[in-house]
Amino acid sequence: MKNLFKDIPELVPDEIFEVIIENKDIRLERIISCGHATPPGDWYNQDSDEWVFLLQGSAGLSFEDEKHTRTMNPGDYIHIPARKRHRVEWTDPAQKTIWLALHYKAEKAGS
Repeated sequence: MKNLFKDIPELVPDEIFEVIIENKDIRLERIISCGHATPPGDWYNQDSDEWVFLLQGSAGLSFEDEKHTRTMNPGDYIHIPARKRHRVEWTDPAQKTIWLALHYKAEKAGS
């Protein structure tokens, strides 16, 4: 048994991505951020769908096709379809932001 709020380093100079479970269909990660953001001009553009749940901290999430940044707080979750360009604008620099990210291939209609 493990705990999502344990084994978090005091200092997080680089964002931490830890795979919790992975197989051919899914990958579940715990992500730990502290003041991190996607580098300027970079966008995530993933082959798989992603469901993100914010457990602790806060973050700003932007999508290329939207004008405003969405603020995520504990308990917030969002589905990001494959190929939807997005980026993390900021994470709380005063505390650790802990995310769960589930990556999966969505079933296509008629499959």
